[in-house]
Amino acid sequence: MTAPALPTTGREWHLLSRPVGWPKPEDFALVETEVPAPAEGQVLVRNAYLSVDPYMRGRMSAAKSYVAPYELGKAMQGGAVGEVVASNADGISPGDHVLHFFGWREYAVVDAKNAVKVDPEAAPLSAYLGVLGMTGLTAYAGLLRTASFKEGDSVFVSGAAGAVGSQVGQLAKLKGASRVIGSAGSDEKVKLLVEEYGFDAAFNYKTGPVSEQLRAAAPDGVDVYFDNVGGDHLEAAIGSLNRDGRIAVCGMISVYNNTEPAPGPRNLARLIQTRGRIEGFLVGDHYDLQPQFVQEVGPWVRSGELKYRETVVEGIENNLEAFLGVLRGDNTGKMIVKL
Repeated sequence: MTAPALPTTGREWHLLSRPVGWPKPEDFALVETEVPAPAEGQVLVRNAYLSVDPYMRGRMSAAKSYVAPYELGKAMQGGAVGEVVASNADGISPGDHVLHFFGWREYAVVDAKNAVKVDPEAAPLSAYLGVLGMTGLTAYAGLLRTASFKEGDSVFVSGAAGAVGSQVGQLAKLKGASRVIGSAGSDEKVKLLVEEYGFDAAFNYKTGPVSEQLRAAAPDGVDVYFDNVGGDHLEAAIGSLNRDGRIAVCGMISVYNNTEPAPGPRNLARLIQTRGRIEGFLVGDHYDLQPQFVQEVGPWVRSGELKYRETVVEGIENNLEAFLGVLRGDNTGKMIVKL
């Protein structure tokens, strides 16, 4: 039996110009390109699922940041999981499934050292991009290490129906939080947080001032705030912070497309009386927690104790629209592109 022919071309998304404000379709192009054979130490992967995430907006800018900007005229990058169709590396064989960082394309040639084998029998492949992947580890590290969560804490999560936020709230509950409050952008998502994810309270930030809604949901204040939004949410959290409260800054999606600097919280002086702490973090600084994370969270995912949602968009031609949907908040849980 002859081996199937390897692909010679595949489609990938290129960044043509750096967006100003909201990204526009003309800033991007879906390009047909040659697929090279894997060189020594490399594997060729047929991507099955691609990740789109808010941080990608920052990489579209030339501004100096914690990760290099996307190069103009070249394929963009992002989390992806797929099947190895050719291997020129020890330890990885055709038919294996791997997690890697060359998304936004149908086929990827990846250095084997940058590919992590995953088991499709242990969890659905797409889960390795979300609940058991980077977003899950982000939630775990931010809550437990950066925010120093401890049993009995009251926790507020913004963007709580998203991939990271929904996991933060559930982890806090599983680890003994006294109260978990979430904010989201629709009544449907608020209902999901309380009825499916087990949050004690949730509110729609579009229906009234965040500070007032937070005080009503957490009359005794909050000990931990996990920030995915910034802006009025961060100011509200500082206003409700208890003595020795901790704020972990994961993202600030409310300001990503601003063309002018956003005003900062007006009540930072309150941190003096509360002895509060604000600390930003990047998941890349906490990969040492990965084994512990998978060992602890994996069983909760398999048992159904930790629930997760995915919003799945079909087809690489819709990759850009899926990304824009994340910036608009169209997704519930992790936004995934299925190829």
